[in-house]
Amino acid sequence: MAVGQKTIRVVIGKVGCDIHERGALILARAFRDAGMEVIYLGRYQTAEAVAKTAVDEDASVIALSDHTGSMRYIAKETVDALKKFGGSDIPVIAGGLIPKKDLPYLEKLGVTGNYGPGTPLETVVNHIREVTEIDWPKGEVPG
Repeated sequence: MAVGQKTIRVVIGKVGCDIHERGALILARAFRDAGMEVIYLGRYQTAEAVAKTAVDEDASVIALSDHTGSMRYIAKETVDALKKFGGSDIPVIAGGLIPKKDLPYLEKLGVTGNYGPGTPLETVVNHIREVTEIDWPKGEVPG
């Protein structure tokens, strides 16, 4: 990392009753391998807990993961909670099982990425680098 370069801090949120966390754990490892700090809150969080943690921890980005098809609700609640806690400037990306019909809604909310299973880790890592506007060289993600 270059002198004076800010470390990307990612809060990974699993909001609601989604028991699936393999994807979130794989992303946490990929983000760490790419030099990012990761705060993974674990399963069964509320949108408010994710947003408050992101604000309190000065996160660069929130990465939401859901495999129940509920991302439109999770994302809306998270974006609203960010506004409540003064974190509207924190980008939100999403991934998991997201119905295609929900993609325009998520994009209108300002939620980007909206990746499905099997998305290359390098794609997600580079997207985070882009939305956080931190100058990182693009390249392969280890692991």
